[in-house]
Amino acid sequence: MDDEARQALASMKMPRRPINFVPAKEGEILKLGHITCRIMEDGSRTDNRLGSAEFTVPAGTSGPPAHWHEMHDETFLVTQGTIRFHAPDGQIVDAKVGDYVTVPTRAPHTFSNPFDVEAKFFNTYTPAFYIDYFRILAEVSRSDERMSREKNLEVMARFATMPAGDMGGEKK
Repeated sequence: MDDEARQALASMKMPRRPINFVPAKEGEILKLGHITCRIMEDGSRTDNRLGSAEFTVPAGTSGPPAHWHEMHDETFLVTQGTIRFHAPDGQIVDAKVGDYVTVPTRAPHTFSNPFDVEAKFFNTYTPAFYIDYFRILAEVSRSDERMSREKNLEVMARFATMPAGDMGGEKK
């Protein structure tokens, strides 16, 4: 780097944008029937570029209806137990603690926890607008004991999320 570039760099003011800290037992807690969602970033601090949440999935849980997203990508990092991911053509991936799954736009998928122990995963969304799907689903599911396929599909439709064929991860 030449002297002129060094001087230009030295004269730049450091930004003062705050970082965000979410303690382990905090965040916005939503009940999606029997699944718990802890929103950690709703996009309000990332200019809607990134949203994230932690999900607690009880043992023996079928997941949401198989679907794909037209407008956002997702990632999943399993942090406890095992999450079964279902994809087209019968593909199944049993992701264990530390395993990471990327679901790009238009990739059909669902997940479940058919195992005997509770599981957790950390989930990201880019862009972050999909966090509102969970908020609305929690609102319409307030009195539900289990996650509802019908309510799930209705709310998904509001967020450019399309139903896919059965991939074995859900109960009808």
